[in-house]
Amino acid sequence: MSAQANVRPIIIKKKKIIKGGGHHGGAWKVAYADFVTAMMAFFMLMWLLNATTEQQKAGLADYFTPTIPIVQSSGGGNGAFGGESIFSEQTLTKNGTGASVSRVSAEDKALGETIGDTDGQNEVFESLNELLLGQGGESEVMENLLEHIVTRITDEGLVIEVYSRDALQIFESDSATPTSLLRDLATLISEISKTVTNDIAIGGHVRARPLVLIDNPVWDLSQQRATQLRLLLEDRGIASGRIQRVTGHADREHVVRDPMALRNDRIEIVLLRSVL
Repeated sequence: MSAQANVRPIIIKKKKIIKGGGHHGGAWKVAYADFVTAMMAFFMLMWLLNATTEQQKAGLADYFTPTIPIVQSSGGGNGAFGGESIFSEQTLTKNGTGASVSRVSAEDKALGETIGDTDGQNEVFESLNELLLGQGGESEVMENLLEHIVTRITDEGLVIEVYSRDALQIFESDSATPTSLLRDLATLISEISKTVTNDIAIGGHVRARPLVLIDNPVWDLSQQRATQLRLLLEDRGIASGRIQRVTGHADREHVVRDPMALRNDRIEIVLLRSVL
């Protein structure tokens, strides 16, 4: 008994191992990194909204628009650029009845979406568009001119839309008298148009009047304004034979919700697709 009493007692120690750095682990670091990234993107967006023009905003929006390029046999989707701004709409080229150039079929109308180009004309239009918009950095005057221009590629061709803004208008109020701004824009557009031989179509649009008049002047005014731009282009070296049509659309097609908004006063110059 005495021998057993002198035996040293055995003590067993158990250590609890905690993995993951404690009860919170490292998940908070991932969440914090996501938060910092989101804030950086937010402040960059706010800076872009403040530092860019309306046309540049439209170009940025087009760049980030999800797109699905398609081919002629595809069932749907849009092309490399969707929406309004630099390029809005392209078309499939067909032969015979239903051809998209001379007889546009309903199923081929892209309505603002880009569709495949089989004749290579879209590349020409894109080059013209880059040539036109790329002149903005030459001077402050040129930058101001480009604030009145929006371009897009449609099933008809390259559309160059010239419009009024609150500060500057392209025509004298309620008249077909072109302002100095429109004369400068006509010079710019004529120089671009001379680099190709495509025919040209001109369409005039005006804003709605606040009152219902017995003799509403919107039809005559839109036609007269389109004619004035035709004369300006011809005075600047555009051959009269290239002008295929001059159309007045009155106040029937709005680009903004308010039909009486000044933004609806505009002229569209279309460099038409060549019929192959």
